Order: sequence, then structure tokens, then C-alpha cells
Amino acid sequence: MPKKVRGQQEPTYESEIKQTRIPGKGEVVGIIVQQLGFDRVTVKCNDGYTRLCRIPGRMKKRVWLRDNDVVLVAPWDFQYEKRGDVVWRYTRAQAEWLKNRGYLKM
Repeated sequence: MPKKVRGQQEPTYESEIKQTRIPGKGEVVGIIVQQLGFDRVTVKCNDGYTRLCRIPGRMKKRVWLRDNDVVLVAPWDFQYEKRGDVVWRYTRAQAEWLKNRGYLKM
């Protein structure tokens, strides 16, 4: 396995793509449009809605989110078109795999 040098991208591995989480029932793939602060981001989702999404506490310090990252969103039940939670962040290789399979249409 090649060594990762600081500042370089990780090499793409087959195991990374095998661990790709596919959107389930009630989940939507989207792209982060804007960071709003206080653990909130604006996400343009595949179903055509732009949602204000929060980042749960279990992801705050472990997963860093940036603009144009591909994420998995779980929309809220009572404000389906406007709000949601970020559930998962995809790597670049996983995002390409999703795009090739038709899960990401942007």
C-alpha cells in the first residue's frame, strides 16, 4: 500500500468503493452548496429541493465537510422540503461511483 504524503489525496482503493453507502428509503443524495456555521449547511438535493441541513454531533469532529462535497441527507418528516440531517459524506471515488450508477444526477 503506497504511503500517503501530507497534502496529497489518498489513492483510490477497491475496498473504499465496496463500502459505499447506497441511499435507502427516506434518504437523498445531495451536494453541499454553502457552509452556514453553527453545524448547519445548505444542500442541493437530487429530488430538486434545497435543504437547510444540520450536522449531527457524531459527525462534527470526525468528518469535515466542505463546499461541493457529496453527502447523504435524511429529510425531516414534518418539513420535508426545507430541512434534513447530513447522514454520510462520500469520498471522491465513491461520488464518481454513485454518478456512474445513476444515484447522483448533478
